[in-house]
Amino acid sequence: MREDGNGVTAGTARPCAAAVTGIGLVTAAGHDAKETWSEITTARAPRGVRRLESLQGLPCDFMYTVEGLDLEARLGRATLLLDRFAQLAVIAAREAVADAGLDPDTWDSTRVAVVVGTAHGGLHYYDEQQAVLAERGARRVAPKVAPLSVNNNAAGGVCQDLGARGPSLAVSTACASGTDAIGTALGWLRAGRCDIAVAGGAEALRSRLMFASTCRMKALSTRVDAPAAACRPFDAGRDGFVVGEGAGLLVLERPEHARARGAAVRAYLAGYGSSNDALSPVAPDESGQGIELALRAALADARVTAEDVGHVNAHGTSTVMNDLVESAALHRVFGDRPLVTSTKAMTGHALGAAGGIEAALTALALEEQVVPPTVNLEEQDPGVRVDVVAGAARPARLECAATSSLGFGGHNAVLVLTRA
Repeated sequence: MREDGNGVTAGTARPCAAAVTGIGLVTAAGHDAKETWSEITTARAPRGVRRLESLQGLPCDFMYTVEGLDLEARLGRATLLLDRFAQLAVIAAREAVADAGLDPDTWDSTRVAVVVGTAHGGLHYYDEQQAVLAERGARRVAPKVAPLSVNNNAAGGVCQDLGARGPSLAVSTACASGTDAIGTALGWLRAGRCDIAVAGGAEALRSRLMFASTCRMKALSTRVDAPAAACRPFDAGRDGFVVGEGAGLLVLERPEHARARGAAVRAYLAGYGSSNDALSPVAPDESGQGIELALRAALADARVTAEDVGHVNAHGTSTVMNDLVESAALHRVFGDRPLVTSTKAMTGHALGAAGGIEAALTALALEEQVVPPTVNLEEQDPGVRVDVVAGAARPARLECAATSSLGFGGHNAVLVLTRA
């Protein structure tokens, strides 16, 4: 990486960067960051895809799920006032805070911020209780529908679990939510509103109504005969995305705060860019100008050039149009050089959590100097003109990487990270 005008080179915090000191992940690929990373870099078939009885009869009755995680044992009575997406967020937050070497009993809680993105929040719980109302009457409806179904259930739950009393926010920009949450936290750290921020995304959508509607939109894969092969980003035979659940949260700190306490820095969050297509509530702008604008804004914010970026963890949903639009924008900005991957074939499309999960994986790629493969990619669509890593993880010398997210409503968001 070149020096910028301030003489800052790779391995140091750029002006206004945030230190990534903790990573927490709960995904269909693993119950923590170590297990998720190991699974994603092995290039074996995804293990977390399940057909669900609750989705039986729909054109798409499968999704990526977090299996074998005893939420009640991990969280105790806290589970009673948390929807599943918020429960996953709390577990990921605990891991991230522990990984950062922070102790909630001793930190200045007024200087700790929490920002959690989600697209659908507790919609599944809302659906369940709507059925109770219809079938059993108002007297049988649970009194906690309001707190569990709202989108801030995860942000509030993480604050309560950690005792974080600084600024907090729930971000909802569809599938860009997790990325925008992390970008928001970066802004707060730069502005001095906090010293520490726990930020990312969480989602656990098992809503039959939402699956039925998204099937009608023809956005979901209908490969019910081969669910593990259904999510195939950038592949010529892709036919839609596969929903996933999970959470990805980072601990971000002002570099001087991390330095003062001797924290190990795993990466730096150097830049954030966002934009809107201003075109459609559903379809991306086929010109790709919206995501290109966000990409260029993030590079400028990070004070790096396109040539500095060696890896992009793409949104790569496995939908025909999204993959073409995004890859075209990536090619215009970066050319053929960066190593591009989509990790969604291993985690599913975790919607509002996707950006948080993929930011964590981008930080790990920088730390481990390895780009995970795009699983299920057998024949790259000839319209995808970028170097997509497939078949096996690829070692690489990486100093700077980016991750992108596109969401319904025209939302685009990009983060730029640099190696610690």
